[in-house]
Amino acid sequence: QVRLVESGGGLVQVGGSLRLSCAASGSISSINAMGWYRQTSKRELVATFTSDGSANYAEFAKGRFTLSRDSAKTTVYLQMDSLKPEDTALYQCYMLDGDGFPKTWHWGQGTQVTVSA
Repeated sequence: QVRLVESGGGLVQVGGSLRLSCAASGSISSINAMGWYRQTSKRELVATFTSDGSANYAEFAKGRFTLSRDSAKTTVYLQMDSLKPEDTALYQCYMLDGDGFPKTWHWGQGTQVTVSA
């Protein structure tokens, strides 16, 4: 069983910064992708590492958010700068795991980010 544990959310003022962490553990087969979604009235991709190691960002995240990971590639970090009220959401870590098909989606419980004006 794979477990994803997030941390780092909280309350911050407009223009502030937060750093989210997501640590994966358990029976990981092969990480195809790992990153962050956020949930408000809809779920949207924030940033993700793909299987070739590149980091992809949503348009709203480009220039403000930075995705990184540790050398083992099982912990990912999301540095969020210049935060705006519209960034308020539940941020969920995800991992796409497995060799071949089908692959398995794993999700963390989420960490709340609230940006106050």
